[in-house]
Amino acid sequence: QVQLVESGGGLVQAGGSLRLSCATSRGTLSYAVVAWFRQVPGQEREFVAAIRWSGGSTVYADSVKGRFTISRDNAKNAVDLQMNSLKPDDTAVYYCGAKLNPVRIRTTASDYGYWGQGTQVTVSS
Repeated sequence: QVQLVESGGGLVQAGGSLRLSCATSRGTLSYAVVAWFRQVPGQEREFVAAIRWSGGSTVYADSVKGRFTISRDNAKNAVDLQMNSLKPDDTAVYYCGAKLNPVRIRTTASDYGYWGQGTQVTVSS
């Protein structure tokens, strides 16, 4: 099992950058896929990006390709999401999720069994 803790959210102007981090306070991510999702009130949790820890393969939502980068930090046992060129439409609560021993990278929230508490990202116009 793993316990996830997100950090790095905040308020930024359109065009700015933020870096989110998802770290484990318990367990290891060595055999996991870790993904970032985001959610606004009244909507379903939306896939943003995912990374397979072993090998480092990544998948991105079309809406963030070229602007967001997901990466792993072996020293911190964490997964970071670098968000550049932020837009007001990126405003949401961002959650990281982990799926242990996956066959392939999944982009549906229900496929992830472990979640952090979420961190608010607000992009002002």
